[in-house]
Amino acid sequence: IGSPFGLENTVTAGIVSAKARDTGDFLPFIQTDAAINPGNSGGPLINSDGEVIGVNSQIATGGSSEGNVGIGFAIPVNTVKDVVEQLKADGSVEHAYLGISAATLSPEVSDALNLPVDSGVLVQEVTQDGPSGQAGLKGGDEEVTVGAVQVKAGGDIITAINGEDISSMDDLISKVNESKVGDTLTLTVLRDGDSQDIDVTLGARPDDSSSSDTSSSQDGGSQDQQQLPPGFGQ
Repeated sequence: IGSPFGLENTVTAGIVSAKARDTGDFLPFIQTDAAINPGNSGGPLINSDGEVIGVNSQIATGGSSEGNVGIGFAIPVNTVKDVVEQLKADGSVEHAYLGISAATLSPEVSDALNLPVDSGVLVQEVTQDGPSGQAGLKGGDEEVTVGAVQVKAGGDIITAINGEDISSMDDLISKVNESKVGDTLTLTVLRDGDSQDIDVTLGARPDDSSSSDTSSSQDGGSQDQQQLPPGFGQ
């Protein structure tokens, strides 16, 4: 519900295509094909029971279009509630920060790189003074092109968090977003074929949106700014 292009009291309808979708901001966005245009942003996303489930935030655009092309994103209501409570209590908001950029590991990439697993999260870069860098997590060091996708090989592969298997960036971002600044996550990683556990104490996401993180993109994430190679985790 909103006022797209100034047209007040406009309602659009669609379906939810994904939850915990990472768009590079390390927030677990709800993806919907309900039309969102300038003037809908900030409006509620409502389910069929009349419950607010999110706040419309952004859209994906195609070509030269700056309007709706059928892919929109909303901030989940639980995230909104958490932000509101922090603002009411402290006047500011902190988001947990892992300090990596990473990508979902696909079977195709696994085969091309001759990796021992075909799912998980492939660490691309680590912010050295961030939580993961201080804990000793390792990023990739060799640019490799697999089909149309370019990745950095040689980094850690995250396969589980706190003993629970993860298979994608969406999983990682959800885990980080469920956590608070100061929480410790135990990351199970594969490095040079060997599995090991690395404890990472989450920091606060820097204000600079250009910082890498996964918590995304999502940290897991986002969670700071995370850039996924094309085709990864989408």
